[in-house]
Amino acid sequence: MNSSEEILRGVLDRWKAAVDGHQPQRVASQFTEDAIFQGLHPYSVGRQGIVDYYESQPRGMTAAYRILETREPADGLVLGYLDVDFSFTDRPTISVKLSVLLKRTRDGWSIGHYQVSRLD
Repeated sequence: MNSSEEILRGVLDRWKAAVDGHQPQRVASQFTEDAIFQGLHPYSVGRQGIVDYYESQPRGMTAAYRILETREPADGLVLGYLDVDFSFTDRPTISVKLSVLLKRTRDGWSIGHYQVSRLD
C-alpha cells in the first residue's frame, strides 16, 4: 500500500465508522470547514450541510468502500477514486463512484471535496 492510499484509508475508515454509526457530527468532522460536498442530493459547502445530509439518511445505512485509484496532484493533497456500496435495512444497496480530494491541515488530513456519481 502506498502512502496516499494509507492516508485515504485513515480518513475513509473514520468516515465509514461515523456513517455506519449514524453520527452526522462525527462524519462532518472528517471534512474541512469549507468542504464542497455532493452526495445524491443538491450540493452544499461547509460542515453544516454535511451534518444535515447525514442526519437525513436512515438509521442502519452502512458504507463499504474499495479504493480504485489514488493520486497526489500536489504536496498536501491526495485524490481518491472509489467504489462505495451504501447498504440499508429496508431497501436495495446503492452502488456509487466517489471522488474525494483530501487536504492536509494543521489538524491532519480532511476531505475538502466529495462527489458521488451514480452510474446506472
